[in-house]
Amino acid sequence: VELYEEGWNSLFGNNHDLPRMVSRWGNDKKFRVESAKMLATMLHMQKGTPYIYQGEEIGMTNVVFDSIDEYNDIELLNMYKERISEGYKEEDIMKSIYAKGRDNARTPMQWDASGNAGFTTGTPWISVNKNYTQINAKAALEDKDSVFYYYQKLIRLRHENEIIVEGVFHGLLEDNDDIYAYERTLGDEKLVVACNFTNKEVPCDLFEGKEGEELITNYKNHVAGVLQPYETRVILYK
Repeated sequence: VELYEEGWNSLFGNNHDLPRMVSRWGNDKKFRVESAKMLATMLHMQKGTPYIYQGEEIGMTNVVFDSIDEYNDIELLNMYKERISEGYKEEDIMKSIYAKGRDNARTPMQWDASGNAGFTTGTPWISVNKNYTQINAKAALEDKDSVFYYYQKLIRLRHENEIIVEGVFHGLLEDNDDIYAYERTLGDEKLVVACNFTNKEVPCDLFEGKEGEELITNYKNHVAGVLQPYETRVILYK
């Protein structure tokens, strides 16, 4: 909002210095696919340039290494030493590393289910995430409902709809702790975006009684008056 007609936003949820957004802001277990799609929608429907960090487009998650010896990030290692010397429990330190450590986003790209996720036949600088046999690019390309194809659609929608690029941003439901919602307006058009950030159904009447075109959603079926766990909907009104 504050950059309107003054600058241009960089839209990102993770990078080499931040943990995987599906693990930090979503649910990387039961609702990994749903929450990865929801978070992508939340970013890509806003004004600015969306950045896709390697692996984000297939829903790669934070890594959980068993030992501190498996990590490389100097900031992370120094924090571990400091907290051990201050009397913190190792279990608690490791939990914080699993949640926010920078090495979470620095594991090799997961290409397929072969050794080292198909990244190298040598020894990578850091171990691959153990879930690579399920989460990898090959599997994503073979699943028409994968996170990857959802990202493709988001990119296509930006090219096809000027309102996504140029529309004015207005926040909606700003007192709601469960739903992040906003609208974009351009001329006579209005785009409404709603994202459920929880693993439960939450009431939402933004779309009730209104006729519009659903541009994208991460659920095949909707429940009237609610958003399902990590559900997102984007409706265009003309």
